Amino acid sequence: MQNFLSKLPFGKKRSLESYNNFGYVFLLPFFLAFLVFQLYPILYTVFLSFTDLHGFETTSNMVGFKNYLSIFNNDMFRKSVSNTFILWVINFIPQIGLALLLSAWFTNVKLRLRGTGFFKIIFYLPNIITAASVAVLFYALFSYPLGPMNLLLQNAHIVSKPIAFLRSEWGTRAIVSFIQFWMWYGQTTIVLVAGIMSIDESLFEAAIVDGANDNQVFRLITLPLLKPIVLYTLVTSLIGGLQMFDIPFLLTNGNPNNSTLTMAMYIYKQAFTGARNFNVAATASVLLLIISIVLSTVLFRLFSGSSKKGGK
Repeated sequence: MQNFLSKLPFGKKRSLESYNNFGYVFLLPFFLAFLVFQLYPILYTVFLSFTDLHGFETTSNMVGFKNYLSIFNNDMFRKSVSNTFILWVINFIPQIGLALLLSAWFTNVKLRLRGTGFFKIIFYLPNIITAASVAVLFYALFSYPLGPMNLLLQNAHIVSKPIAFLRSEWGTRAIVSFIQFWMWYGQTTIVLVAGIMSIDESLFEAAIVDGANDNQVFRLITLPLLKPIVLYTLVTSLIGGLQMFDIPFLLTNGNPNNSTLTMAMYIYKQAFTGARNFNVAATASVLLLIISIVLSTVLFRLFSGSSKKGGK
C-alpha cells in the first residue's frame, strides 16, 4: 500500500489519505458508546465500592477498604461465590464433554453422518429460547406433587411418592446446572465443529494412511490443534458462569436456603432490594471483575504452558 501511494501524484495521494481519515469517524460512535455506557459505569462502580452509599441517599462518604474487609466476612457473599462455582462446574464438565463428542462425530470423514445441519439447528435451539420461558417450563416439569416428572417416575414405579425437587438444595442445583448445560451445549458444539473444520484435512488423511484409528486421530491430532478453541470456550463459559443470574433467579429466586444464590443475584439483591446497599453491591461487582480477570489469566497461562511443553 505504501509503494502504491508513493507512485501517485502529490494531489491524489493527499486526497486518498484524507479519505482514509473517514475511518476514524465511523469508529467514533463505538468509542462514545463505550465511554458512556461501559467505561464510565465501571469507573463509577469502583468509586462506589469505597463509599458508604446506601438507601435513597444522594451523598456518600469515603470509607476506604472497609467495604472489602466486611464483604469477605459476609457469609452470604461467600456462599454466593461457592454456589456460582458449583453450578458452573456441574454444567460445564458434561457440556464440554458432550460438545467434543458431537463435534468429533459431525466432522468424522469415515462416519459421513447425514443431516448434521439439521441436528446442529436442533441442538442450538435451546440457546434461542428466552430464559423466562425455560424457567417456567422446568418449574412446571419438576413441580410438586403433580408435575410431569413426578407422574412419570411414579407411573414407571421408580419412586413410590412424589419428590419435591425444588425444595431440595442439591436437587435445585442439579436442575439449574442441567438447564445451563442444555441451553449452551449446542453453541459449544458449533464452535468446536468450526475449530475442527479449520484444521488441515491432510493431517487427518496422513494419520489414517499410517493406520491411526479414530481415537488416536482425535487424541493426538484434533485435541492438540483444538486447544485455542477449547481455551476460548473455557474462558467465555467461565465468564458467563460467573455472571449467572437469569435461570436461578427466575426458577427459585436463589432458594431453597440460598443454595442457588449466585454472585450476580447477590449483587442484584444488595442494590435493588431491602436496604439498597449500593456500596456492598459495587464492592461485590469489583470483586467479580477481579475474579474473572485472575481466573482468565490463569487459564491463558496454563494453556500456553501446556502448549510449550507439547512443542518441546
